[in-house]
Amino acid sequence: MAGGMGGRGGLPMARRVRLGGVEDDCPARHCWVSGAADDEGVKRPGLLVEWRAAGHGGWEGRVVYVARLRAGTWALVEEWVAASLLTPR
Repeated sequence: MAGGMGGRGGLPMARRVRLGGVEDDCPARHCWVSGAADDEGVKRPGLLVEWRAAGHGGWEGRVVYVARLRAGTWALVEEWVAASLLTPR
């Protein structure tokens, strides 16, 4: 993942596990999603489940998170998001 998300020890988020956690085969990782669908300007906690190469040479992550899409209600959102909008903390 050249030029993608750095982080602890320079490892891509897709290859990291929680500090103190036990490494396993589960590809899902916690992340923070900027530019969420509700456009409230806050980062939403999400679950990164997959990476893919984007057409422009970068990377995109498939994430699942909850956003406020209607007044007073929350909805589950699943979407491909540019790696630049995903952070591990």
